[in-house]
Amino acid sequence: MGLFEIITTANHNLLRNKARTILTILAIFVGSFTIALNSAINTGVNKFIDDQTASLGGEDYIMIMPEGAVEGMSSLAMGGASGAPTEYNPDKTMSAFTDEQLNKLKELDGINGELYVTKNYVVDYITSAKTDKKYNINVMAMPPGDFNIAMTAGSLPNRDSKKYEIALQSGYPKALGFDSDEDAIGKTVTITVRDAVTKKYKNFEATVVGIQAPGVVAVNGSVITVSLQDALYDEVTKYYPDDQKSMVYSVQTKFDTSKYTESEIKAILEENGFYGFTISDMMGMIRTFFDVIMIVFTIFGAIALVAAAIGIINTLLMSVEERTREIGLDKALGMSSTKIFLNFSFEAIALGFWGSAVGVGVAMLVGNLANTVVHQPGGFLEAFPTFHLFSFTLQNVLPIIIIVMVIAFVAGTIPAWKAAHKNPIDALRYE
Repeated sequence: MGLFEIITTANHNLLRNKARTILTILAIFVGSFTIALNSAINTGVNKFIDDQTASLGGEDYIMIMPEGAVEGMSSLAMGGASGAPTEYNPDKTMSAFTDEQLNKLKELDGINGELYVTKNYVVDYITSAKTDKKYNINVMAMPPGDFNIAMTAGSLPNRDSKKYEIALQSGYPKALGFDSDEDAIGKTVTITVRDAVTKKYKNFEATVVGIQAPGVVAVNGSVITVSLQDALYDEVTKYYPDDQKSMVYSVQTKFDTSKYTESEIKAILEENGFYGFTISDMMGMIRTFFDVIMIVFTIFGAIALVAAAIGIINTLLMSVEERTREIGLDKALGMSSTKIFLNFSFEAIALGFWGSAVGVGVAMLVGNLANTVVHQPGGFLEAFPTFHLFSFTLQNVLPIIIIVMVIAFVAGTIPAWKAAHKNPIDALRYE
């Protein structure tokens, strides 16, 4: 009896008692369905978080501040959180990088990227010819190196373009009077800043080249070209003393992940009087929160599979009892104990396969339908069009089917062993 014949016979034998087989498959279905949905949610959430991580600069991104700046920020934060003023400490005021510190940082082992300095200035508002309303807006220049943000339309500005270009944050196109995100591409918006001394406003026109997809973390505003940032900064700070114009409180760069882990590069920075803030610091708590939820739901699915395994044992034990005389006859005709064991083992594997395959298949239908529904107007993920709550891949579907088949095989070994070791004479006399 070949492998194909054993598989065919095993599936045929399951149909001898359809009701019992269907109930057993249904129990396996429940567990597989639950775990498949949990796995898809976990994949979808982590993919979304990974996209958000990429939008912040990637796993090797790090923001660095001088130690004094961190202490000053901590002091301010604690005072604001408690609602009570904190006593002045001259050693814990906001401090900027010195030129010596910046040069030291550039030469530090492990820091292998260009230091991107965020220029500090305030944009008063943004508007367009399609509306008479004015809106607050934060802007940031396109950072150097690999930098990616999920877009609903268009693309990010070219960092080195001499043109004034902007990739608006989600929600701005509609507020500025455009029919859709796509409609805003190529249109002109007006960014306005106010002179710190004369209080007069000056307008800068920028072309919309992209619309950012919403996310759980912000990238600090709408992204603009360096040329536009320089023009805005120069206008806002043209009356500032030179020493105030050049003050730098934080820099963004990349560290060498092939040489150092996050904790190691942070330790090196700390030894040299700096503080590092990485993507994991920003995203770690979000990922941990979702991981804990997924573990809890997966436990429920595992409990269902344990119950299904007990059902498989019960189904096959009853099948062995019903087919005792048949087993005796097979042995009398020369069938080996090994083949009898394989017959019943493959029946268990078949139960696992059909239960898990149907469970995963239905989970995929439900998950994909849910993805469509939750992104419809009024859906709770309408604001996050790039967040697919359920993400099914071969990597998170196939292992479920294989694992369930292995569980079914293990559960079926007891009745299969019992069938294989029946005495043929006793089995033929069985009534």
